Amino acid sequence: MRGGAPLVFPDMTTGVALNAADAGNQVDASVRLARQAADAGLRSVWFGQTFGADSPQLAALVGRAVPGLHVGTSAIPVFGRHPLLVSSQAQTAQAATHGRYHLGLALGTKLLTEAGFGIPYERPIARLREFLTALRELTQTGSADFHGELLTATTPVSGRVPGAEGGVPLLVAAMGPQALRVSGELADGILPYLAGPRALEEHIVPAVTAAAEAAGRPAPRIVALVHGVVTDDVGPVREKAAEQLAFYEQFPSYARVIGLSGGRRAVDVAAIGDERAVTAEVRRYRDAGATEVVFSGTETAGDADRLRTWALLGELAG
Repeated sequence: MRGGAPLVFPDMTTGVALNAADAGNQVDASVRLARQAADAGLRSVWFGQTFGADSPQLAALVGRAVPGLHVGTSAIPVFGRHPLLVSSQAQTAQAATHGRYHLGLALGTKLLTEAGFGIPYERPIARLREFLTALRELTQTGSADFHGELLTATTPVSGRVPGAEGGVPLLVAAMGPQALRVSGELADGILPYLAGPRALEEHIVPAVTAAAEAAGRPAPRIVALVHGVVTDDVGPVREKAAEQLAFYEQFPSYARVIGLSGGRRAVDVAAIGDERAVTAEVRRYRDAGATEVVFSGTETAGDADRLRTWALLGELAG
């Protein structure tokens, strides 16, 4: 939004991350799943970004097909991308959805950055700061004249996308102290993943809120990404989730926040159980400062439990 005014979405209380990468057609399947999510009363759907589908484009297509549903990416790594190109993607998605698109950014990891792009994973916090500085100007005004140490972003011709004049909400998958400081100063909110209520309440929310206050910015959105599913088959589902989440345990940023949450393994911060248990967990996240709760991994136990999970989250959105 122009002038740095806050971007507030009070109706976005619950959402889900959609994963249709194994479908015959990922776009068609994502639209179908998004319609189911909307029918269940969910307010937003989110798409990850790896080396497969382009998440802003997927979000735009889904947002066009399912009016009223907010769509977001969680999250695009700043390495291997440029603010000019990400701005074009984000503004186009925003115009396509008439203001229902939310852009998530991430630092990414050394492993995927260097193996995938062949570029050194150096000075990630400095890169995030420069990326956000240039990107905010681009998404708010359609122009930039930014010359940093790591990035240059200028617009000899306009970078404005008609229909996206309201700006694009900028969120960061930030959990460490430095990333939280930059996000509080320059972004509209954060997208912490595998950060339990204790880590949110004692470390993450205070840090990003203090940074926003010091910068004269509104209170940030806290979009808590929670791996969870409603099921009666708790033991086997937890074992399966533990296998799926073990990948994250090798990265220091995730290991740190899991520890701050009181866990040893990533599955320790997953919300797995019946309706009563999962409802209690969602309330814990909200009490810890989450403004929105987005569940991922809801497909872990199959379609019946996925729909059961979505039904509960839809009720909790009210």
